[in-house]
Amino acid sequence: MGSQGGWGQSKEFLDLVKAIGEARSKAEEERIVLREIETLKKRITEPDVPKKKMKEYIIRLVYVEMLGHDASFGYIHAVKMTHDDSLLLKKTGYLAVTLFLSEDHDLIILIVNTIQKDLKSDNYLVVCAALTAVCKLINEETIPAVLPQIVELLGHPKELVRKKAVMALHRFYQKASSTVSHVIPKFRKRLCDNDPGVMGSSLCPLFDLITADAQSYKDLTTSFVNILKQVAEHRLPKSYDYHRTPAPFIQIKLLKILALLGAGDKQTSENMYTVLGDIFRKCEPTSNIGNAILYECICTVTSIYPSPKILETAAEVTSRFLKSDSHNLKYMGIDALGRVIKINPDFAEEHQLAVIDCLEDPDDSLKRKTLDLLYKMTKSSNVEVIAERMISYMISINDSHYKTEIASRSIELAERFAPSNHWFIQTMNKVFEHAGDLVNIKVAHNLMRLIAEGSGEDDEDADSQLRSSAVDSYLQILGEPKLPSILLQVICWVLGEYGTADGKYSAQYIIGKLCDVAEAHSGDNVVMGYATTAIMKICAFEITAGKKVELFPECHSLIDELSTSHSTDLQQRAYELQALLGLSADIVECVMPLDASCEDIEVLMIDYSSYAEWASSLSHLLAFYHSFY
Repeated sequence: MGSQGGWGQSKEFLDLVKAIGEARSKAEEERIVLREIETLKKRITEPDVPKKKMKEYIIRLVYVEMLGHDASFGYIHAVKMTHDDSLLLKKTGYLAVTLFLSEDHDLIILIVNTIQKDLKSDNYLVVCAALTAVCKLINEETIPAVLPQIVELLGHPKELVRKKAVMALHRFYQKASSTVSHVIPKFRKRLCDNDPGVMGSSLCPLFDLITADAQSYKDLTTSFVNILKQVAEHRLPKSYDYHRTPAPFIQIKLLKILALLGAGDKQTSENMYTVLGDIFRKCEPTSNIGNAILYECICTVTSIYPSPKILETAAEVTSRFLKSDSHNLKYMGIDALGRVIKINPDFAEEHQLAVIDCLEDPDDSLKRKTLDLLYKMTKSSNVEVIAERMISYMISINDSHYKTEIASRSIELAERFAPSNHWFIQTMNKVFEHAGDLVNIKVAHNLMRLIAEGSGEDDEDADSQLRSSAVDSYLQILGEPKLPSILLQVICWVLGEYGTADGKYSAQYIIGKLCDVAEAHSGDNVVMGYATTAIMKICAFEITAGKKVELFPECHSLIDELSTSHSTDLQQRAYELQALLGLSADIVECVMPLDASCEDIEVLMIDYSSYAEWASSLSHLLAFYHSFY
């Protein structure tokens, strides 16, 4: 086998670890591990293998499994090692078995008797090893076999055993709560244990129980508050300190429990205000763990019945987080502020600039968290600033999924809080321009309806100004390269309805722009259709006004091209435009009335009871149609 190396292992094992660490490719690592597996298969089945060697083989099997290979041929040897009287070998066996086997493995039945025997051992270290294995290996069916012994161990003189017994019972509760329902009161009793470690371990099962039914544990509120007060006052042994912070993980668990107990309960919450204020004052904000406790304290304050004084203190701590140079603290501050403003939205305005500044941070996670908070903070007074920042961030990212989400939120905020229709239109234009292909078509329809309906306050001058402004902005946007289809549809519709309404632009100019759009996007049938219909509207409005329509040669070429298109929709629009140009002004006004996009359309329902009646009606309709020519 070779001489002994460091850590009491053979040189052969250390060379294996070194060779795997220095492997230059996955294939080389595979070859090394497969060779090791073949070696172990031979060595582990040899007769009279010394216990020390067998322990090393088991450790090497663990290493093989950690690298993703199957070592099931050695599982039984790990199970046998749990039976050994040597504490070191037994702990090695338990370690390997808990890593190798699931709770439903066939070999579990061979370990139950060993666990029962070890739970009765006089050596508390053996008992602890068995309790550790119990948490991983015992399933719902075998819980009754070991439960009485574990309950008995709650009174063991060694605090480590009592702590692990509580942990084992908690695990049983998570697996099958009905099997341990009669021992739940013992968790309450362990809360008063003399050892802080045992007391701390009881907080975990109590947290689960309170999460399920807080009302049944309201009577423990005073106990939890007193424990938290003792911890905060450094009454626990120094060994529980972490970075000079007294038992921080116990504090955090207690704060989580108090948050559950005080939710919506004024009387219970009032018992907590003093200790929460003490934690805010005494907790050291210079360490990560201290800030973690402060954050959890904020979560508790925002979960229980609110106290204005404590909430203000929480807001001050949140402000320190937001002003920190640390990405993590800023992230915590954003999350904490989101909780605070749910209770009192007035705090949002005070910290608005600090939150917006977080969008300049290079950390993407922080930016996303900030955008979520800004969305919640938006109201009529700040929508312009927030929408602008959200759209700017949307432009800067490439993730289409997240871009869609931001575009959707920007649109929603603009629809809810827009200070004016003009601002709303400009904002929608930005969203369409930079994320048009990701926006739902209904948003475009809503924008068209807004422009058509105006303010809804019978102010014709304001509505005309709004439409003129929309026409100006869209004519300017047409100069931009690579406009999305949805924006082009809106532009064509607006130019067709209102391009010549105020007399600022001639029909020839607008029609020329629409022809340019159609030619530039000849592969998009939807845009081509919108452009053709828009040209038809402009022509109709000119004919109705008694003006002569003279189309550019390019426009005639476009109509001729569309009339032979493979798209029947485009063909129909082209033929309709050609027919419209030959109609009189009176008929055109009936066919396409000015500014009637929001008028209701009456649909005449004709009941054709027989083919002869249908044919007669059709002939009359055709005669009526041809009489116009």
